[in-house]
Parts: sequence; C-alpha cells; structure tokens
Amino acid sequence: MAALQFPCSLFKTQNRMDDYGAKDMRCGDLTEAQLKSHYRLVDVSTRANPYTLTKITPFTQPQSMFHGSRGEGEKITRQQCTNSLFDEFRDLSRLFSIYGPYKHLIEKMITHMQYGNGKPFRHMLLDSALKVHILSDNSTENSTRLLLKEAIGVNIDWPNNVYPAEKKALLRDAILDGKLPRFDRFQDNFNGMGITVHDTWATHITIKSLQVDNDRYRAVVHYKVQDHFGLDIEDIGKLQFNFFRFFRIWFVLQRCNKFAFKPFMTNMESTIEITGNRNESKK
Repeated sequence: MAALQFPCSLFKTQNRMDDYGAKDMRCGDLTEAQLKSHYRLVDVSTRANPYTLTKITPFTQPQSMFHGSRGEGEKITRQQCTNSLFDEFRDLSRLFSIYGPYKHLIEKMITHMQYGNGKPFRHMLLDSALKVHILSDNSTENSTRLLLKEAIGVNIDWPNNVYPAEKKALLRDAILDGKLPRFDRFQDNFNGMGITVHDTWATHITIKSLQVDNDRYRAVVHYKVQDHFGLDIEDIGKLQFNFFRFFRIWFVLQRCNKFAFKPFMTNMESTIEITGNRNESKK
C-alpha cells in the first residue's frame, strides 16, 4: 500500500486565487449618470460632491431644505475631493469596527486602497485572525480542523505508520463536509473582521507533513485564504449596502471613472497542528 506523499494539496475552491477578472475587482467603469440613475448614488458624501468637485455645506446637501438656495459650494481640486472622501471613508469605518485587536485593520486597508495602486495586502493581524478562527471553531459539524482530525485518525494505516495514498479523497471529503473559515459570525459585525473580510473568495488547504509513530500522529496543515477588497454592482444594489454612506463612498471611489481607485487582494495564511492517537480513532 503506497503512502501519501507530503506536502499534499487537499482542497482548492472553485474560485481561483488572484482572479483579477472577478466582478468586484472592476474599477473606473461607471459614469456619473450611471451611478446616479442605476444605483441611486446622488447623496454620496457629507463633505465633498464627487461629481461637481465642490465642498458640501448645509446649503449644498442634496437632502437639505436649503439645497440650491446659494448655488454650488466652493470648487476644489480632484485631489482635494479624493482626500476628503477617503478621510470620511476612514471615519465611517469605525461604525463597523468597535473593539478588539482587529479594529484598526479597516482603516489600514482603506489607506492601502488610496495609495497601494491595487497591490495585494498582507498583515500579521489578518493571519492571526484566521488562525484564531480555525482553532476556536469547535463545532464537530462545521470545523474543517476537527473533521480533518477525524478523517486522518480513522484512515491511517497504523501497522505501517503511514496514511494510504488511496484514501486521499477521504480527506478532501472531510473538508467538503465542513464550513470553510469565514468572518461572518455575530462578533465579526463589531470586531473589524466582518467589514475587512467577511466572506472569502478562495481557499487552499494543504497538509505540509504527517508524522505517525507510537500510535500517535502529528499533522501540519496550511490554510491559504484570499478575499477581494472591492464592491460589485450586486453589493451596492442591496439595501443594507446602499443605505450606508460608507459603502456609497467606497463604490464611487472604486467604480466612478473620475476616481477609479483599484480594489485589491487581501491575503491571509495560517499553519496549524492537528494531533491525535490511535485509540481515539477507533470506530
């Protein structure tokens, strides 16, 4: 019986890594007329009008009873308007990121959108959040870690201290039975991870090594997860997105042809250990 060789790629989502053709990775593809008529993005900012490049005052707020009574606001340059929109974007992000070690991540990611020109984003706190999520998920029905643990222990060829290559598919099946790590839990609405990542685009899971001896095993498993920091038209069409000025500013900065700030890939990785013994693997 042939032994499974390591490192061994177990699982890849149908969505591929580095998919710059995804719908939420588009930028600068919509006109002012489209943004206003198709997506109702008339009232975007409380500080600057991105369409007329003017400062907004109480007399120039679209919803104000004084709107139009004193003409347009003070003209500003496109760069001044951009800076104003990004500052407001960062300020509004605090509504979704209230406490915990990840609460400042969204501001860093907004700044990366402003100056990063579409380069991928990595941060140690993202890696940490992924690892904590994987290790703290103790649901026997959903945890890919626990489902892998069971599948490894049950299918090891204990007399020969190897995992059989012919049973590799059972490890992938175990992952498919679970729920991939996503930041869509209740606490993620307030700790900064729901607004920075929330759902994820692509996930790869690899067993880097597996040691079996003395009726015990130790597997080193690597998770690579990628999300897109960008909005598509389905996002802004949802009431819960369009309602918040935060998302209206984001969409205009990304998709309006006057600004066209590039969305980017958010990358995170984590390596965990899964250990067990022969006795707990008995059916």
